[in-house]
Amino acid sequence: MRTEEAALIKDTSALLSSEGRKLLSALYACMRAFRLYPLENQVVQRALAEVEAIARASLNREGRLELRLAGDFVFFNDVRIRLDLGNYAAFVFVRKVLEAHGVGLIEVGPQVDIREWTSFLSLLVGESDGTGEAALASFAERMGSAVIEHIKIGPPASLVESINLTEEAKEAARRTYARSVSVVKDVMTSVRLGKAWSGRRVKRVVLGIVDQVLHDEAAMLGMTTLRDYDEYTFTHSVNVCILSVALGQKLGFSKLQLFDLGLGALFHDIGKSRVPLSVLNKEGRLDKEEWRIMSQHPDFGLILLFDLHGFEEPPYRAMLTAYEHHMRIDFTGYPKVIRERWLGFFSRIISVADAFDAATSKRSYQYIPFPPDEVLREMRDNPTRGFDPIVVKAFVNMMGIYPVGTLCILDTGELAVVVAPSPNPEELHRPLVRIVSDGDGRRLPEPPLVDLSKIDMGSGRPLRTIVKTTDAEKYNVTVSDYVA
Repeated sequence: MRTEEAALIKDTSALLSSEGRKLLSALYACMRAFRLYPLENQVVQRALAEVEAIARASLNREGRLELRLAGDFVFFNDVRIRLDLGNYAAFVFVRKVLEAHGVGLIEVGPQVDIREWTSFLSLLVGESDGTGEAALASFAERMGSAVIEHIKIGPPASLVESINLTEEAKEAARRTYARSVSVVKDVMTSVRLGKAWSGRRVKRVVLGIVDQVLHDEAAMLGMTTLRDYDEYTFTHSVNVCILSVALGQKLGFSKLQLFDLGLGALFHDIGKSRVPLSVLNKEGRLDKEEWRIMSQHPDFGLILLFDLHGFEEPPYRAMLTAYEHHMRIDFTGYPKVIRERWLGFFSRIISVADAFDAATSKRSYQYIPFPPDEVLREMRDNPTRGFDPIVVKAFVNMMGIYPVGTLCILDTGELAVVVAPSPNPEELHRPLVRIVSDGDGRRLPEPPLVDLSKIDMGSGRPLRTIVKTTDAEKYNVTVSDYVA
């Protein structure tokens, strides 16, 4: 592990996320032990002691302990726990046990003792009475009978509650985004003018994006809708960084791996700073010679990053992704391959993020961007595009069938902007939306946030359904106003 980058990524959020993962694993081990052995067994007693010790460390430092479930997300003292393949099984087990009793929130007070932990976990592994609110009420009653006073429970947060961003969270994401675009612009302008530049500012930009994605992924994904036609090259680099880091987080990358991935994504097009502006900004199709120059930007990027200052060693992974991101998995892209090779996993991720943002943005030669859902469908269903199908599938699961920023027409006649995908893989066609206008076309001054998976209890059918997607410019809708 590189010492400088490793030191930069240690912060309070990382500590809380680490403690949250430890607590999940300890709860998992303890509840499994309860199901296999009697209470007096040493395995059970050790597992209980581990839960109590982890909880006590957090309570002594923070003065509180709160574990909250929201869809596929889990929060520990308001910090989202980043789950990876190593602890995902524990999370699924704990979530199922809690859901069986209608529990989505656990609040632990400083006076809790091991007796209360024993009683609480014993009740959790028992049979539930009913479902949802009825199960929660029954469980709370049993906790009262067991005299559990310093552990409180509550229902799961609704999807709308978990996504409904505060202005503070949005503003933090906006600051990170604006700072990132500014730094990328400065770097690429310096390269174009032949001025010296350092990677130190870029490090902090990438770490800022990684931290924001880990803290509030929805807020940062919303920023990718802030596409600026006049500064496309710079906003595109930042958008690809955000999309790549968010996907890496879903795939269980460590924070240091996310830093490397984000660095490569932010610099994937650095070679374009050596392409003449007459070619880079040309409206219409490039001729043969112009295309030859444009297709050299991966080579230029590799060379530029080799001379990057401010790192303990050259950023080899970023160099590789800058060189490989247009190769395609069958190597029919560019630069041309002259010997057998394996396309790097980071390059596969960045190529998907790059293609998605490029196709959904307005550029000098693309006045009308493609609808996000159509872009995803093309990437998924057309193998000649050369994307890794597994990465594309993971990207679709992250973005949803209707990605953030998609303008939709609902069966109610309402116009809506997608603000977040459903965390349920079986409900990807029913995202969260903000209603822009009512069925008569009247704009709503305070657009409500609506979960399209909500069912009419009378008919058993969804209250609203997407009929089709449409062009935001046709309806004079700026989607970033509702997302970012």
